[in-house]
Amino acid sequence: MYTDPIFISVVTVTTLTAIVAVIVALKSKAREADAITEMQTAKLESEEAHGSLDSAKIHGCIDRTRRRQVESVFDVLRDAVIVVDAHGEVLHANKGASGLLLVDPSEAAGKPLADVVMDHQLTATIADARSGLPKEGRQYEQEIENDEETVAYEVHLQSVGHPDEAMHAVVTVLRDLSREREIARLKSDFVSKASHELRTPLSSIAAYIEMLEDGDAKDETTRQDFYGVISTETKRLQRMIDNLLNISQIEAGLMHIDRVSVSFDELVGRAVTNMNPQAKEKNLEIHTQLADVDLSVVGDGDMLYQVIVNLLSNAIKYTPQGGRITVAADTDNLTRSLHFSVSDTGLGIAPDQTAKVFNKFFRIENYRHVAKGTVLGLNLCQHIIETLHSGQIGLESTLGMGSKFWFSIPAERGQQKAA
Repeated sequence: MYTDPIFISVVTVTTLTAIVAVIVALKSKAREADAITEMQTAKLESEEAHGSLDSAKIHGCIDRTRRRQVESVFDVLRDAVIVVDAHGEVLHANKGASGLLLVDPSEAAGKPLADVVMDHQLTATIADARSGLPKEGRQYEQEIENDEETVAYEVHLQSVGHPDEAMHAVVTVLRDLSREREIARLKSDFVSKASHELRTPLSSIAAYIEMLEDGDAKDETTRQDFYGVISTETKRLQRMIDNLLNISQIEAGLMHIDRVSVSFDELVGRAVTNMNPQAKEKNLEIHTQLADVDLSVVGDGDMLYQVIVNLLSNAIKYTPQGGRITVAADTDNLTRSLHFSVSDTGLGIAPDQTAKVFNKFFRIENYRHVAKGTVLGLNLCQHIIETLHSGQIGLESTLGMGSKFWFSIPAERGQQKAA
């Protein structure tokens, strides 16, 4: 069979063209499939990355929330807290540490420790602690210059991190020991003064008992005099111990009082009647100036009576022969309070000592020979008026011209008589 070469060539070209077209089409579809696969893979990776980003954001928010919570706990602490990371930069400093810093606590985060803490010794100690501390941390006491005064601190350092790490974060807590040391000093001072005051009547009692045992009292009159001194000093000692117990109970919040309606003019009348014999021995006159109003108060009558007697007793002791004592009571309608005062023409008190007269065991040295006392009476009066009756007590005095002790307490709410 004869076949035209030109026809064969046309067929061959057509066939090849079709094959090529098929191959191209197949390759195109393959590329499309690969592209789709790549797109799907990219989409999955994108979704995973997006999910990881969201997760990281969530964890970041949780971490920041936790950190803010921890920082809030640090900020409410009264102790100073400084947290440093392993690189020596401050992570957080609470408000209690403000007196130890060169910058405001809110500006301390992110700064090197040496640029934040003013005390070089403390800076060096914290820097050394970054290399590791024992499991229980380190504790010591250090005096630090704080606002132009030296303050004693108890410093506690604790490292935070894995034991294999070269450097660690450090948490430093500084507790101010000033109050504890002041309390310890006051306790020591109290024990010393109490021992001295208690020793005085005890020494007198012991001395007179020894003289009685040795037969120094040859007659009945002398023996009665000795017995009188012993009795007086014993009562003085008993009053001192009673006052100490009452003061300690009030300060500890253990003293409970029976609040009833008390007629203050009756308390004043009874106190003046009982103290008149002592006043007459020194030729003193006690005058009363009670306002013609309702002087009723709500409180403990026995304790208020004790305050009136103590103030009257002091006035009698420190007023020279022939002086004058005035007892006054009135009410203030604006403040709904009762005001009481005891004025005298006695020795008076210097201005620099008026603020100390209500302290425990305080005694004006120049007046030590004038009168004996328990040196606790005024402090007990202050506790009775201010702590138990929500009132105020004070003193007005001029040296050499006399004194005026006063106190005010809430008056009984009710109808008052017309003046």
